[in-house]
Amino acid sequence: MTSAPLAARLRIPSGPLFFPVTAFGPDGSVDLDTYRAHVRRGVEAEAAAVFACCGTGEFHSLAPEEFEACVAAAVEAAQGRVPVVAGTGYGTALAVRYARLAEAAGADGLLALPPYLVQAPQQGLLRHYRELAAATSLPVIVYQRDNAVFTPETVVELVGTDGIVGLKDGLGDLDLMQRIVSAVRTEVPGDFLYFNGLPTAEQTQLAYRGIGITLYSSAVFCFAPEIAVAFHQALDAGDDTTVRRLLDGFYRPFVELRAQGRGYAVSLVKAGVRLRGLDVGEVRPPLHEPAEDHVKQLAQVIERGYALLEEDR
Repeated sequence: MTSAPLAARLRIPSGPLFFPVTAFGPDGSVDLDTYRAHVRRGVEAEAAAVFACCGTGEFHSLAPEEFEACVAAAVEAAQGRVPVVAGTGYGTALAVRYARLAEAAGADGLLALPPYLVQAPQQGLLRHYRELAAATSLPVIVYQRDNAVFTPETVVELVGTDGIVGLKDGLGDLDLMQRIVSAVRTEVPGDFLYFNGLPTAEQTQLAYRGIGITLYSSAVFCFAPEIAVAFHQALDAGDDTTVRRLLDGFYRPFVELRAQGRGYAVSLVKAGVRLRGLDVGEVRPPLHEPAEDHVKQLAQVIERGYALLEEDR
């Protein structure tokens, strides 16, 4: 762990938040050397933080020992230059186990993915995240999506829980998020963190900024860090011309391609990393590799994105 508190380091990010893919070798085992190289490249490309073994990193497919090894490798590759946040999830007992493995591996914080499968009431969700937060000394960011959707009242309770420092939204209900932000601002004034966690969050970040949410995850950063950084910088500078050019010429075509297949929010990103010269292997089942024609289209979208950057020079 680094000495600076996670929330303070994330509050004003110097670059995109990096969610690396997990590298697998030809035999399907974790390739830690390639994974370190992937993380190291991201840090050197101006990532503000590394979120290891989360959704893009196929957390669901990693055995506990693989998870711990990957988090340790990410910490080693980051070398304290940026914080490393590790995913955790499933039911409470397993989420606690993964959290403790992440703490032992040197992570700076946790991203708590939704509990496995069940549709739980608000009281059950609150208990789950409170027990997780109490299990380690690591600060926790709660991920809202799928079967973990919170009322504003529950988020107020989460904010008042020791160790919970942020909420990442992967649902995309801006009305709900505005009510959450307003309720927390009214009931528990402070510096709680909010993140746009939708797939290809750049596509919706203008809307999220409108309700005061400036932090967002960037899967594109995995394979096109220069494009992701340029977009991030343009947003911060209020450079609407560059933002719109990248949205229209790169992000929208990428999002439309991503929508062509189930699981493409992970497998298409991994294909992009391979296209850019780093062999991180294929996705593990039940995910499946994208169609060959879609990979060719992805290469064209990436080429167009980099051409747009050249137009600005």
